[in-house]
Amino acid sequence: MKVIHEAGDITEAHIVAGMLHARGIEAHVGGYYLQGGVGELAPTGFANVQVADEDAAAAAAVIAEYEAARPRRGVPQAAVADSRRSGVPGWLIIFLIVLLLLSLMYLASL
Repeated sequence: MKVIHEAGDITEAHIVAGMLHARGIEAHVGGYYLQGGVGELAPTGFANVQVADEDAAAAAAVIAEYEAARPRRGVPQAAVADSRRSGVPGWLIIFLIVLLLLSLMYLASL
């Protein structure tokens, strides 16, 4: 068995292992008991994902895809949100608000 990924926590390790299982690669998550042994220290760096030696290359490719899709630290979340925008243009929202206000003014004048 070879450690193919060192996760930030046990949850991330299971996410990565699940992705590997979905691609037909058997994976084992380790580090459960090490996290509990640290007491009041932050339990990080203990969770890992292991695969068989012959599956290491295929697993590395899957993990590379995962790493590329993850948001990076230091990248402003506004930039991430702007790149994912979809839906209603701003001018349409303003138009609808103005239309609503005019309708309310008209109804108030009756």
